[in-house]
Amino acid sequence: MELKKDKKAIRKKIKELKGSFSSEELKRQSVIIQEKVINSHHFKGSKNILLYMAMADEVGTRKILNQWHKIKNLYLPVVRGNDLEIVIFEGEDKMRPGEKYGIPEPVGNKIKDESIIEMVIVPGVAFDKNKNRLGRGAGYYDRILKRIPNAWKTGLAFDFQIFNNLPAEPHDIRMDEIISV
Repeated sequence: MELKKDKKAIRKKIKELKGSFSSEELKRQSVIIQEKVINSHHFKGSKNILLYMAMADEVGTRKILNQWHKIKNLYLPVVRGNDLEIVIFEGEDKMRPGEKYGIPEPVGNKIKDESIIEMVIVPGVAFDKNKNRLGRGAGYYDRILKRIPNAWKTGLAFDFQIFNNLPAEPHDIRMDEIISV
């Protein structure tokens, strides 16, 4: 129970911190973070990459999606019940609002072989110096990352989202790297 309280308190603290920045400042930082991703060794070396379509309070990914979807195979998660399916991104004109959260999702069929995913770019509420990740609490990414264990996992964060230590549980999956401003 203590762990759940700790995680809830961290989520609340991050929400308050995000509120202290203008949306313009967060967008500016998102662009810098995306440039770092694009210039990273793993992004350059990967052909099949799973990203996310950012919610308003997350590090953005649109620059990556729009600049690179014709060069690399970029995929986005689609919420299906309590799970995520992986669907190729073919442009913002081939998206629709997601059923559960209203986040734009690609229209199309899920990929048949998830093991082709070489890199996963992961959102998070918070990360720590040990590369632990705290999500929103639904476990979507922990489940999807278990299905593609060999993919390189990159968390994207604003600096204020990085802590020294986060409460972590055995089922939580660590990132291989965290890219921030």
